Amino acid sequence: MASGEARFPASELAYPPLANPIVVIGSQFIVPHPMDLTISEKILKIGEGNFGVTDVKGNLLFKVRNNVISIRDRRTLLDSAGHPLVSLKQKILTAHKRWEVFRGDSNDPDDLIFSTKKSSMLQVRTELDVFLASNTSNVPDFKVKASWIERSGTIYAGDIVIGQMHKEHTMQSIVFDADSFAVTVYPNVDYAFIIALVVILDEISDDHSGDD
Repeated sequence: MASGEARFPASELAYPPLANPIVVIGSQFIVPHPMDLTISEKILKIGEGNFGVTDVKGNLLFKVRNNVISIRDRRTLLDSAGHPLVSLKQKILTAHKRWEVFRGDSNDPDDLIFSTKKSSMLQVRTELDVFLASNTSNVPDFKVKASWIERSGTIYAGDIVIGQMHKEHTMQSIVFDADSFAVTVYPNVDYAFIIALVVILDEISDDHSGDD
């Protein structure tokens, strides 16, 4: 490096912040720097939830609760104190693995935030179209492309990457046979929204039936 040339952290070069923040679940989940998060099974006590989401310092940010007593598959994203942020619900009898995400613990259509569906019925790689509740067109606001053989995926807003995830092999995942995903959320992107999408991806990957 030449004398006097400025040095910048690699993260700032790799993940330039978006000019217009992407807020889907809440503006409190927007930060001006990349967020490296981990979603892990079995890090919580029984009754607290099925997944925990932590930052690089190990601070618990979210919990994911599986509501097993339900007509439809349903997950709830909670904050660290256990308050529901959004409810994720799979629609039954649909051909494209549709999920709907509602504010809080609601299932009222007025509280719908966004929905997802598989881009096509037959896929080698998992591709999801994501539609905000205000979107009445057939053009998705976001897309998710994932390979569950490699356990990796990328989230796009148009052609712009806003988040990435991959399967993480940690001592915890080996000893406790627990799934663990590393997630990088780009600056000025709602990281609760990205976590909700990764939870939906995980649920779709665990459904081996292949059809609704």
